[in-house]
Amino acid sequence: MMRILILEDEPLIALDMEDTVRESCGADVCLAHTVAEAKSFLDEGDIDFALLDVRLEGHGNTSLPIAYHLSSKDVPFCFVSSAVDQLPARYDKVPHVKKPFELSQLQAVLP
Repeated sequence: MMRILILEDEPLIALDMEDTVRESCGADVCLAHTVAEAKSFLDEGDIDFALLDVRLEGHGNTSLPIAYHLSSKDVPFCFVSSAVDQLPARYDKVPHVKKPFELSQLQAVLP
């Protein structure tokens, strides 16, 4: 079964994303609210795809360490954030969905 990591610090958005992923592709969802939780899922085993919020709760917290890790392992991912315009140039070609989004936009980027 496909495993999809969702890194999102806003609980209601995270739950909507989780429901959409499960309904759209029947994947096993690994839901993380912090970088530490996301790293734990990455340490547990293979992740096939990820949805990453850029800015996370707390001053200066971002999902960029997770994006870097996924990139180094050639794991596809998508940024889902209102801060996609603040990403480093190295992530210009990574798909993104800008918040606020329609669920159909999220479905369109899923594997």
